[in-house]
Amino acid sequence: MLTVKSIPAFNDNYIWLIHSPDKHCVVVDPGDATPVIKVLKEQQLTLDAILVTHHHHDHIGGISELKRAFPHVNIVAPSAEPIPGVSQSVEDGDQVEIFGERFMVLGVPGHTAGHIAYVGDEKLFCGDTLFSGGCGRLFEGTPAQMFNSLQKIAALPDETKVYCAHEYTSSNIAFALVAEQDNPHLQRYREDVSRLRAQGISTIPSTLRQEKLINPFLRCDQASIKKSVADKAFDDSDLETFAALRRWKDKF
Repeated sequence: MLTVKSIPAFNDNYIWLIHSPDKHCVVVDPGDATPVIKVLKEQQLTLDAILVTHHHHDHIGGISELKRAFPHVNIVAPSAEPIPGVSQSVEDGDQVEIFGERFMVLGVPGHTAGHIAYVGDEKLFCGDTLFSGGCGRLFEGTPAQMFNSLQKIAALPDETKVYCAHEYTSSNIAFALVAEQDNPHLQRYREDVSRLRAQGISTIPSTLRQEKLINPFLRCDQASIKKSVADKAFDDSDLETFAALRRWKDKF
């Protein structure tokens, strides 16, 4: 299995570094080149490829500088989004090979119109679509698009590790506990997350098994979540439950 390490960036971003035993690597969503180049120099790594999930600056801001440092780098990005210097455009259903492992490209619109994720080797690099305890804001997509994207992710194997792009877990759990205050899995997870963050330790990656137990946006079929948004939803469908939950979170 591939080795993945995080490179913290900005206030709460994670740039993911996937590396092989022979000193080659791939990075995911490099919003800032400086910490990436520092790690590559320290570990004497050669950058083979950059994987991009969507076009927001905190995910692509470092691409140009990394391209100058590694002119032959393969820049893999969603075909439906404006990404600089792309050498390989991909969309839902395409495959990308990373050090002998095949990763499937999932179209997951919602946060942005052309957002994609990469899944393979029991790992999911999902950008700003799914977070631990939460999901991305709907900047360009519709509630139906994001709901369907999350359902697509939820259909992956439970053991899939979730490598999202931000350390939002503590604030997401604060909202989740209001939305589903009697969830014992969520209460235990809050304690685990509080302990990790107090020690300065990342809460990411999570797993889909964990998220299905604690993430309200993956639990819109549950009576407890439907009840919590009953006064905010237009009907009790799973989609409207999600939409009401997302509207509530936006103002939380």
